[in-house]
Amino acid sequence: MQVLVRDNNVDQALRVLKKKMQREGIFREMKARKAYEKPSERRNREEAEAVRRARKAARKQAIREGLIAAPKKKPLPPRGRPAAAQPAES
Repeated sequence: MQVLVRDNNVDQALRVLKKKMQREGIFREMKARKAYEKPSERRNREEAEAVRRARKAARKQAIREGLIAAPKKKPLPPRGRPAAAQPAES
């Protein structure tokens, strides 16, 4: 994995590296490898993950087919200057 450091901006490069590692699942793998996982625990965890994935896929399919309503999206706050900094109109 490579991250380019532009203009000696190490902080930004570090943020980019952490984001890439998060996407690749490296942090999750490091946490899992910290301690031994018994084969029975591993099997149970993998089955639970498979059930979660199947439920999520079924829920998305039902939303696509219109069987259930899609979750409401939260409105984003307005961008730009804060309300107190904007000049009042008369």
